[in-house]
Amino acid sequence: MTPSDKAYVPFVSVDHMMQLIHHIGLEKMLCELTDAIEADFLRWPEFDKTPRVASHSETGVIELMPTSDGEVYGFKYVNGHPSNTRTGHQTVTAFGLLADVATGYPVLLSEMTILTALRTAATSAMVARALAPKGAHVMAMIGNGAQSEFQSLAMKAVCGIDTVRLFDTDSAATAKCAANLAKTGLNVVICKSPEAAIEGAHILTTCTADKQYATILSDNMVGSGVHINAIGGDCPGKTELAKGILERSTIFVEYPEQTRIEGEIQQLASDHPVTELWQVLNGTAKGRTSEQQITLFDSVGFAIEDFSALRYIKNAIEGTGFSIQLDMLADPDDPRDLFGMVQRSAGRARIIQSMLF
Repeated sequence: MTPSDKAYVPFVSVDHMMQLIHHIGLEKMLCELTDAIEADFLRWPEFDKTPRVASHSETGVIELMPTSDGEVYGFKYVNGHPSNTRTGHQTVTAFGLLADVATGYPVLLSEMTILTALRTAATSAMVARALAPKGAHVMAMIGNGAQSEFQSLAMKAVCGIDTVRLFDTDSAATAKCAANLAKTGLNVVICKSPEAAIEGAHILTTCTADKQYATILSDNMVGSGVHINAIGGDCPGKTELAKGILERSTIFVEYPEQTRIEGEIQQLASDHPVTELWQVLNGTAKGRTSEQQITLFDSVGFAIEDFSALRYIKNAIEGTGFSIQLDMLADPDDPRDLFGMVQRSAGRARIIQSMLF
């Protein structure tokens, strides 16, 4: 078998992903990702669904997030280690894979550290498009870490937000976010407290990283007629909202079996009513029903969103140079003779050794 005959797997590196974003345009890509995720939510019953497989430690969590629509299988490997920033590491890193169900062969391998930020922002925008009050144009962004710019720009591109009010307990994080958003067309307001940040905001986004029960928004801070986008609480023992807010809100979730373990609603009884997003999107369940209602997206991230993002990337890289071909499939002429293929490679191995040594 010659190299040209082999089956290769396209790999999208971090550098390729950044090039692809600039090739498409960040806001356009966020809009397209939003639509891709919504398209898969509209066919929700076709997917295998299971809560992610999580391995928790004192410092963080490592997770696998699998799903399949019967034709394509996908999974994401992702970690969450809040203390990583103290040593100069990312809080979240990830990679993902798509495979052909019929053969089991992988068809795409991709970085997902950047892509996870994109798909999380796109999912938030998809939900806000469906649930936020009419005419919403101001967002409070509480927690100004790695997600904050993506969240802000997705809300701008998809929902028409024109003002973002920033707060973080780390003023350097807020300064970073404000500088990054300075030339995006958003009106950026730096606030000194979460109370100041949510003043006049129609969408309240919380995205903090500490792995602990926290009260980023207390009950008396949140008035009627807003949409809350709670994306920081995403594992057992990690929350951001006061229980009283949950009790006054209409709560929307991705997959209840996972969210009841990991989301804000871990604070509530196991039978507390929630609405699944896919049912709102396909019209079988109600979303926002009044101007005074508080809608709450209890976001923990779900595998179908990663599947959608990977599917989008697979299509986006076709005909471009934004990937390399990986030799990661052992594919002998005789599929029963894997050993023989290894033996026949001895000559090439000796040649390479002689060149190196």
